[in-house]
Amino acid sequence: MMPHRTTARVVPVAFALLLALGGATAVVPAAADDLDDQRAAAEAQADAKQREREELESSLEHTDEKLAAAALELNQVEARLPIAEADLAQAEAGLEQAEREAAILAQRLTDAQSEEARIVRQIADDAGKADTAREDIVQMAREDFRSSGTTTALGLVTGAQTTEEFLDGYAVSSSAARSQARALAELQDSAAQARNMKARLTAIRETVALLKKLADENVEHKKRVQEEAAAKKAEIENLVAEQRSLTNRIERRKAAATRSLEQTEQAISSIEADLKELIAEQQERDRQRAASRSGRDSGGTGGGGSSGGSTGTASYLSWPTANPVVTSPYGMRYHPVLNYWRLHAGTDFRAYCGTPILAANSGTVVYARTIQGLGNQVLVDHGYTSSGNSLMSSYNHLTSWAVSPGQRVTRGQVVGYSGTTGTSTACHLHFEVYVNGSTVDPMSYL
Repeated sequence: MMPHRTTARVVPVAFALLLALGGATAVVPAAADDLDDQRAAAEAQADAKQREREELESSLEHTDEKLAAAALELNQVEARLPIAEADLAQAEAGLEQAEREAAILAQRLTDAQSEEARIVRQIADDAGKADTAREDIVQMAREDFRSSGTTTALGLVTGAQTTEEFLDGYAVSSSAARSQARALAELQDSAAQARNMKARLTAIRETVALLKKLADENVEHKKRVQEEAAAKKAEIENLVAEQRSLTNRIERRKAAATRSLEQTEQAISSIEADLKELIAEQQERDRQRAASRSGRDSGGTGGGGSSGGSTGTASYLSWPTANPVVTSPYGMRYHPVLNYWRLHAGTDFRAYCGTPILAANSGTVVYARTIQGLGNQVLVDHGYTSSGNSLMSSYNHLTSWAVSPGQRVTRGQVVGYSGTTGTSTACHLHFEVYVNGSTVDPMSYL
């Protein structure tokens, strides 16, 4: 994130200065590892929610459309919340660190400015002492000139000869001479100290200027992380409000959704009754034809079989999509909103909108219709298995049909295109298999 890159650029320089100014130690967020752990956990939660979404979509199949939409939206909100909370924690930690750095920089700037003022006073004091020592030496040189008539002292004063030459040529046996020598030594010390103090003053002023620059950058950085933290906090408040609103909406829709689901399941369960009736009628016709043939044979009219009501013999089925991916299996399923178990009477395959759906075996189209819950449906009669059982397959939630009732189809022929018609939350194929008019696990025949 940008604020952390800014901090990474500013802090090392500041801390180097702080160490130089007084042995300060670097300050880093104490909970950096905790923040990393929180971020990793939040991302894992978001990934889990994303993986759960497809399962949730299947679990909400045949559910009231508004209820399902609210439940899926709630899933998205709950996936975003942990990430937003981790972002807020990181922004608040950045703000806390910026405030600590601001306090340290302010203290070090105060210390540096105090040191600058002290050095300026020291230089002024040293300059006064040097002036006094210089006046003593000038006076000493004048006295030496009056007494000896030589120009050595005057040369010292004018800088023509070195201090060492002057001292070597000057008598230091008397107390007056020793006093004058001390004055000269003090002048030398004062000159050296003045040079050192000026160098230190230059360095401390550079430090003060840099600390002011860092303090200004810290102010800008703190402003950015404050804005970021405020934005993340507002995002969380919005997500929580949205979560509450969706939860209330789901609660309000539960009763209506329960009634709708019951009606849908009644409509779907009626398919079995219709198919069993259809099979019984077909079997009755087969018996009548068989009796008729038997009568003709007994009358000597000759044989010749009849195809009967079956469309062939099918012992197994092929995949109903070109690239089959099962997203939800056949079996009992817990409704995550209405909180009860119900039979998921088919196998769901991933099939993005408009994917061609293929006949699982040759047969005759019984239905190409729209039915409550299942949406656009194609049901194919594959005849009888080798064990004598009626076998049919159903393709549901289609966006459109490619066949019509009574049409003969072959294995792998396109019967329609995937969609999300009926009570479906996303494009997919809900594939059902019927044996003797009752649903069975499609995977046992694929």
